[in-house]
Parts: sequence; structure tokens; C-alpha cells
Amino acid sequence: MNTEEQPIDDALSQLDDASPIDDRSQDDDASPIDDVPNTEPSNAAPLIDVTNLSIDFDGNCILSGITRSITRGQTVAVIGESGCGKTVFMKTLVALLTPTTGTVLFDGVDLNQLTPAQLAQTRRRFGFVFQNAALFDSMNIFDNVAFPIRQNEPTTSEDEVRQRVRKHLVEVGLPEDVARKYPAEISGGMQKRVGLARALVLQPELIVYDEPTTGLDPIMSDVINELILHTRRLYPVTSVVVTHDMHTARKVADRVMMFYPRRMLDEGQSQILFDGPPSQLENADDRRVRQFVRGEAGDRIREMSRAMA
Repeated sequence: MNTEEQPIDDALSQLDDASPIDDRSQDDDASPIDDVPNTEPSNAAPLIDVTNLSIDFDGNCILSGITRSITRGQTVAVIGESGCGKTVFMKTLVALLTPTTGTVLFDGVDLNQLTPAQLAQTRRRFGFVFQNAALFDSMNIFDNVAFPIRQNEPTTSEDEVRQRVRKHLVEVGLPEDVARKYPAEISGGMQKRVGLARALVLQPELIVYDEPTTGLDPIMSDVINELILHTRRLYPVTSVVVTHDMHTARKVADRVMMFYPRRMLDEGQSQILFDGPPSQLENADDRRVRQFVRGEAGDRIREMSRAMA
């Protein structure tokens, strides 16, 4: 079988035929994300609660005074120009970075107070989709997707491993023969789909996506967007999507947060210029938000001109 990128209709038709691996899933004909009701009570504790978060690297302040919560089941897109701290923010949510000050609670637990063993156990509840897929070159696709199961569930039989790997490859619209190939033998878009399959095998409660559509053509970018939506329909998962792609932010998120570089703000100004539904981005009160989402250089040109004067 040809393992070049499948057309979007073929990939999504495979998704429609895929079934989730446990009884927590919804029917395949679930409604789009905007129509999926939030079943959490309005006074429910958030899945993620960030309070007064600050991150410094060698005295350079990247994040300062961030306080935000993320509700279970939300898909949050984090946008902003390079260097604004959005990836740093994402990494602190899953304790890949330790805050300089402040706290990050996951399901009410301070991640930075856990022992290494406790943190490793908690991370089984996270799924990671890295910018460049981060597949193991020396492993074939099957072993890449099976890796989290074998690492975290050593008593799982190989028969069950095979079933789970196959189901998740089907869920991301990949043909069965891909499992025998190595990352170098498939395209970048297929690698990203493998990365999503690997993120799903432990049935995480939180998935973080780091620039999931970077380097992809518009059609394959939209396949990834559809996969994010499909995952949201299949599983009761909370998602944080770090992206520069405004089409992705508008399509997959029910909430968007826009960060701004700390160095370009006055003391006391919030780094989060926008926090709301994607439908309000175009008409945001702050012109910096409007310029960013429209891709307009705006103030940057004036700043460059002053610097060169």
C-alpha cells in the first residue's frame, strides 16, 4: 500500500469507522465540538489551576504572575508570537518545568510537591504530542505506539498491546501496513498522526499539543485539526494546543489565550492579552490581538524603524 499522505476524505472516512477502546467513548456520529455539552457542574473544581505563576531563566523573566484555570473537557488554544512564553506555560502545566514562583495544581494536586515516583505515576494521565512527533527512529511505528504501554503497564499481554496499537492507528486514519515501517519511511504528516496515536494509548485525561500543524501543507494541517476534534468527541479529554496557526486555533478550540512577551510590557501589565472564545478574536479590544490574528506587522514595523534609527 502506498504510504504517502492520504487525501483528507480517505483519512476521515477511516476515522468514522474507528471505534474507541473503552466504554467511556461517545458514538462515532457525535456532534461537533461546539455542540458537545460540558457535563461538569458550573462549580466543579478545574482540572488545572495555575496561581501566580512566574518563570525566570538566568534572571530573564519569561512568565510573570499568571493565574488561570482550565476546566475539564475544555480545548484551550494558546497563541502568541515567538518568545511570549506559551510553550513554557504548557510545559509547566505537566511539570516538565518547575515554576520560579507560584503553583500548578492538576486535579487539586501540586505537581511540584510530588516525589519523582508520584510524578511519574501522575504523568500517565497526560498525553504529549510534540512539534516534530519525536518518534524513536530505531523503532518501527508499532513499537513507537506501544512504547508507553510497555513502559507503564508491564503486565499487559502482547496480544492486548497489539489490539490497542491497531485501534489507535485506525483512529488517526493510518493504514495497517504503516505499523511495520520506520519513521524515516513515512511522511511528516503521518509521523504526527503516529505521535497522536502514541499519546492516546494510555487514555490520558490531558493532552498537550506543541505546534501540531507546523511544517504541514494546508490539507494535512486540516487533517490534524480534524483528528484533534475527533479525539475530543471520542474521549472525555482536556486539551491544551500551543499554536501559531490561527486556522487551528479557530477550528479546534472553545477557548483561546493569547500571551505577549514580558519584555515588551510595562510593570504590572498582564501577559495574557486575550482569554475568550475564538469567535471574539477578530473584534478584541486590544489592537495587538487583532494584529496578531490578522497577521499584520503593525507595531512591529514601527519598533524596527525606531531601532534602526
